[in-house]
Amino acid sequence: MATEQKKDLRSVEDRLKTLYRLQLLHSDIRRIRAIRGELPQEVKDLQDTIKGLEARIERFQGEIAELKAKIVDETNKIENKKLLIERYNSQLDNVRNSHEFDNLTKEIEYETLEIELSQKNIRDYTKQMEALQDEIKNIKETIDDQTHILEEKKADLDKLVSETRSEEETLLGRAKELEPLIDERTLQGFKRIRDKAHNGLGIVIVDRNACGGCFNRIPPQKQIEIKTHKKLIICEYCGRIMIDPELAAEVAEEVEKEK
Repeated sequence: MATEQKKDLRSVEDRLKTLYRLQLLHSDIRRIRAIRGELPQEVKDLQDTIKGLEARIERFQGEIAELKAKIVDETNKIENKKLLIERYNSQLDNVRNSHEFDNLTKEIEYETLEIELSQKNIRDYTKQMEALQDEIKNIKETIDDQTHILEEKKADLDKLVSETRSEEETLLGRAKELEPLIDERTLQGFKRIRDKAHNGLGIVIVDRNACGGCFNRIPPQKQIEIKTHKKLIICEYCGRIMIDPELAAEVAEEVEKEK
């Protein structure tokens, strides 16, 4: 009878140790994926930023083209106005009365004002073009900086993926080797809890007489049962399997030695 109890005791302890070892492996896998998961998003954000900046340059270049067309239009207006003024000036030599002289003089003044307005418009359009060209220059410098950062991030990502893929596959392989050592019911329960938990923990260490997952207080009787490893103890609040710190430390030390 004592031998049978010892066998049962060892079975529970072995399951706890295997479960905790499995948890450590999956925590490492989760850590790798989390690190790798940040870089792709950073790369995507940079690519989107550069794309947005390039779109701004295209828009500004379109505005510059419109301003150039307006300057050409105003320049043509000035030339036409100058021709009119020349014609009016030639007509002044042949006026027959003061009324014709006044009318021609007013036309010359009007066309002169129109020329001045066109010249002002050209100066304004030129300033707008210069401002847009400066903005394009600044944006191009930003694109160069962002592109440099993007290349570094992509290189880091490629390197990280290359490095972590091998480590992740090794960890997954070791996890697969451990799973058959746990009975199907316990394993499925562990996986279900781990998948639902925000931190991916299906088995947790008892910390200061509380569940290491939800931090709710553990009744004294259950604390004793956890320490004696007579059966798997589940937290009544969060559903996680609980393991005492000493046994967890023993497993962590073994895993560290293996590394």
